[in-house]
Amino acid sequence: MQRSDGRAPDQLRPVSFELDVAPHASGSVVVAMGNTRVICAAMIEDSVPRWMKEQNVTGGWLTAEYSMLPYSTAPRKQRDVTRGKLDGRSTEIQRLIGRSLRAVLNLEKLGPRTMWIDCDVLQADGGTRTAAITGASVAVAIACGRLLEEKRIAELPMRSLVGAVSAGILDGNALVDLDYAEDKAVSVDLNLVATESGELVEVQASGEEATFTQTQLDQMLALGHNGIVQLIAQQRAVLERFQITVQ
Repeated sequence: MQRSDGRAPDQLRPVSFELDVAPHASGSVVVAMGNTRVICAAMIEDSVPRWMKEQNVTGGWLTAEYSMLPYSTAPRKQRDVTRGKLDGRSTEIQRLIGRSLRAVLNLEKLGPRTMWIDCDVLQADGGTRTAAITGASVAVAIACGRLLEEKRIAELPMRSLVGAVSAGILDGNALVDLDYAEDKAVSVDLNLVATESGELVEVQASGEEATFTQTQLDQMLALGHNGIVQLIAQQRAVLERFQITVQ
């Protein structure tokens, strides 16, 4: 099956990482996956949430915030602050980003500090949550590398890089890395978060007014794993510029 943009079913959209775009952040990147662009930044506070102190939880913490900027879509998306509340989708996605990064971070080695991950969608064309996780992984690696360089920590706390990609079933065919038009048309939608070695962090799969078979699920997972291996290879390539090696 050939897709509207000419890609093969197992082919990712063009991916790029632009580093150090936010001068006040410890690590930042603009990640582009096709026409989807997200700025991801990591900032560090030398304190932990109150609940950690109250419950005598040692180590540090990582948390994330996610938003789609008004000009990221057409028509304009109203800001959450204007609406007076965070919408359910944004809440779900920022919790997913936080879980995904905490899964590969040794919070004890981070020490008594909080790492804030801010992901803001500049342009949306499908896969904003997966792009945010993939970009945030790079931002966190850079921030951890700088903590180590500044001798604020003794060891790199990041155990492995993490990537994320979407997949789906369209006209009976499994596809990876859906753009917005495909995402609207698929009968099954899946988001996969995993490490380079194939360890799963999260799998989100649902039928869009449809059911799917075990075989289709296996096809989407296989495409997703292959896509994540490619994404993490590109993460490693850009991190070499900072002489940061994550196992």
